[in-house]
Amino acid sequence: MNEIDPARRFSLEAARKLPGEAVPDGPVTLNETARRVAAQYRRDTTSPVLVSGILRLVEFVLLALSGVVPFLFHVGADSAMAWQYAGVILGASAVAVLMLDVSDSYQMPALTRPLANIGRVALAWSGTLAVFILAAFFLKISAEFSRLWMGGWFACGLFLIVALRMALARQIRRWTRDGTIERRAVIVGGGKAAETLIRSIEKQPYNDIRICGIFDDRDERRSPPLVAGYPKLGNISELIEFARTARIDMLIVSLPLTAEARLLQMLKKLWVLPVDIRLSGNSNTLRFRPRSYSYIGSVPLLDILDKPINDWDSVAKRVFDIVFSAVGIVVFSPVMLAAAIAVKLDSKGPVLFKQKRHGFNNEVIEVYKFRSMYTEQADPTAIRPVTKGDPRVTRVGRFIRKTSIDELPQFFNVLIGNLSLVGPRPHAVAAQSHNLLYTEVVDGYFARHRVKPGVTGWAQINGWRGEMDTDEKIRMRTEFDLYYIENWSLMFDLKILFLTPIRLLDTRNAY
Repeated sequence: MNEIDPARRFSLEAARKLPGEAVPDGPVTLNETARRVAAQYRRDTTSPVLVSGILRLVEFVLLALSGVVPFLFHVGADSAMAWQYAGVILGASAVAVLMLDVSDSYQMPALTRPLANIGRVALAWSGTLAVFILAAFFLKISAEFSRLWMGGWFACGLFLIVALRMALARQIRRWTRDGTIERRAVIVGGGKAAETLIRSIEKQPYNDIRICGIFDDRDERRSPPLVAGYPKLGNISELIEFARTARIDMLIVSLPLTAEARLLQMLKKLWVLPVDIRLSGNSNTLRFRPRSYSYIGSVPLLDILDKPINDWDSVAKRVFDIVFSAVGIVVFSPVMLAAAIAVKLDSKGPVLFKQKRHGFNNEVIEVYKFRSMYTEQADPTAIRPVTKGDPRVTRVGRFIRKTSIDELPQFFNVLIGNLSLVGPRPHAVAAQSHNLLYTEVVDGYFARHRVKPGVTGWAQINGWRGEMDTDEKIRMRTEFDLYYIENWSLMFDLKILFLTPIRLLDTRNAY
């Protein structure tokens, strides 16, 4: 019999097809306790993955500098072997960081207890230099390198790493106390299983999990209002609203695999959130291979869904956005200046039009456009979509809408950070189709908001731009948006970005 590997995560498409009733995308009122708790966690946190990643870069630089300084003082920059020394310094610094990584010296328990891990750090650094010395011996070039320089590099490098880690440990403790560095988790499901899970997490030393509360659909007879000291804040529908208010990183479902129907029903509701979803391994008597799990300390969790763009991916995408939007502003500044003058001369009113739209995690953002309608007939709510030959659109407005020049001010939204260059297009908050909100037309519509919306997107370059005058168009745009989220990469973003000007030549649906 083939073993089922639970490490294979659900795709967004699979999540949409789960049996059970989806949670309504409309607003849900939180109780007073849930509102108060959510307000405490509105501030963004710093991921431990980012902290350890930055530490890798800093330690590489410090190790390289600790080799360069004694070289300059003892050997001299005019040495005939300057390039050989530079190669050894850079190579050994990179290998040392790799050795520290392999020895788990960048994990949070190691970073919070630097004194207990000095031996591991010293062994990694000593082993790295020993390998290079041994290589130089067998290549018969060891005599060409200064022994005093090597000794000074070893001592200086070890001192700097240990000193840095001592200072960082104090800073991490400070960040942990004030909630700057933590992973915020909500327990889904109550009762004895949730209590056992919470106790297990709390026993783990130096873990970065902060439990924010419990949500369960069962009534108080089967799910008590207080579990292991944490309040039950509401049901699953209220959890959706809670996670959109608070900055939650992870949902941990404390249900056994045997409760298949209830588990699938929960996943049907929760998949629209931009969070990691994990299933507690403590609740299951069935055990899988160790690599099938992720862990909080020694507490096993089965990975169900991951946040689409997280940690270093989010940093890379943000750098991508800043660089290319800045280039876009410079390149298109003459076009934007001409458009601004034309809009001003064509009709009375402001040059820019601001519209409230749904952004990441369903937050309401203001998106900038060049005004394309007569001021007195403008529709900030977009309840009435623009149609072909719409009398509300100005002469200049028709041209800039067809050519998408009206969207160019959104480069500034990208720099501000509430839009990305590439992503699902943000729709107006009150956008409708046949008197129905888009959320009422498409099941799981708000799953589009698991990532930051974009100036352009996969749906747009595949022909799904312009008027959404049928339910099928809305569904197809959503399908393409979900495909983008599931398959995101920087190369995918580049492909969409460079195809956008070509695909904009097709103006059939833009008016």
